[in-house]
Amino acid sequence: MQSEFSFSLHASDGPARTGVISTPRGEIRTPAFMPVGTAGTVKAMLPEHVRATGADIVLGNTYHLMLRPTAERVAALGGLHKFMNWPRPILTDSGGFQVMSLSKLRKLTEEGVSFQSHIDGARHMLTPERSIEIQCLLGSDIQMQLDECPAIPISHEDAKASMELSLRWAERSKRAFEEKSSPGQALFGIVQGANYDDLRSKSLEGLAAMDFPGYAIGGLAVGEGRAEMFRVLEVTTPSMPANRPRYLMGVGKPADIVGAVARGIDMFDCVAPTRSGRHGQAWTRKGPLNIKTARFADDPEPLDPASDCRASRDFSKAYLHHLFRSGEYLGPMLLTWHNLHYYQTLMVDLRAAIAAGRLTAFIENFKMATGETDV
Repeated sequence: MQSEFSFSLHASDGPARTGVISTPRGEIRTPAFMPVGTAGTVKAMLPEHVRATGADIVLGNTYHLMLRPTAERVAALGGLHKFMNWPRPILTDSGGFQVMSLSKLRKLTEEGVSFQSHIDGARHMLTPERSIEIQCLLGSDIQMQLDECPAIPISHEDAKASMELSLRWAERSKRAFEEKSSPGQALFGIVQGANYDDLRSKSLEGLAAMDFPGYAIGGLAVGEGRAEMFRVLEVTTPSMPANRPRYLMGVGKPADIVGAVARGIDMFDCVAPTRSGRHGQAWTRKGPLNIKTARFADDPEPLDPASDCRASRDFSKAYLHHLFRSGEYLGPMLLTWHNLHYYQTLMVDLRAAIAAGRLTAFIENFKMATGETDV
C-alpha cells in the first residue's frame, strides 16, 4: 500500500496533463473531479454509488463540519472516512470561503477571522492553526491552508493586502500541519491575487518557496466570468511547479472544466452536478436540460441510452419529469446520480484524449455537441 503522498505525470497534450495522485487511501486519476460532500455526505447519494460513478475522491467542508457535528465528535467516532463510510481519499477545504460568504458579523484580523455561526449564532474563531487542527481531527488526506478569498472586482491595493495576508497564513498553516498531521497526508497552498497578474505571480512565488506538495488556485469563479477566469489561468498555470498537482477551487460547469484542463489544471470540485440534480437540471453530452419543462412530459427516451449508469439509462425523461412535478424524492436522487456519472465520464474522456494527444479534437467535438463556444 502507498504510504506517502505523491504525484506522477503520465502524459501531456499542450498544457493539459494526465497523471495519478497517490495517497495511502488510494489513487486519484487526474484530471479529477471531486464530488462535494459538504457536511459528510454527497447529497442524495450513497457512498458506494458515488464510487460507482468513477469518483476517486470527495470533498468535505471544514466550516460546516466544525459547527455540526464538530470535528472533535467526528474524531472520537473514528474520523471522517469512517463516519461517512467513504474509505477512499478525502480533501477538506479550510473553511475560509464559507466564513467569508456565509457568516454574519465576521471580523478579519491578522490572527484569523471571528464569525457568528449561521446555525445557532454562536461565536467562533478560525485561525490557520485551528483550521489545520480541525482538518487533522477529521483525518482528511489532502488539506488546504486557510486563506482569504475576496470577491472580484476588488482594487489592486485591497487585493494585494489580501494576498499578502493569505501568504502569511500559508506559513502558519504549514507549521501547524507539520506539528499535527499524520504520515501520508498533504497540505496544499492556495494562490490568490484576484485578477491581477502581478499579484498572482507574487503569491505563487511565495508559496513555491514554501514547497507545498500541491497548489490550488483560489479566488476564481467568484463573479469574474469564464473568459477572465481562463485568462488568469493562462497567466498563472505555466509558472506553477510542473511536478505538483494543480487544483482549481470551486469549478465548475462542464465547459469550465474542459477549458481549465486545456490550460493545465488537474483537480476540480463544484456543487453544480449535485445542486443541479436536486433542482431538475441534467447535464448531458448535448448540454444541460431542465427535466421539469413540459416538453419532457411525454418523452419516452432516457437521458443517455448508451450510458452504463442506471439513472441515465433505465428511466425515461417522462418519468423523471413526473417525479419532479410530483415532488418525489427519487427525482433528485436519480438526477444527481446521472449528473455525477456524466461529470466522471467527462473526466475519463478528457484523460483518454490527453493520453492520445487528441485533446484539441475532443474540445471541438465538445463545443459542437453542447453549443459552448467560449472553451
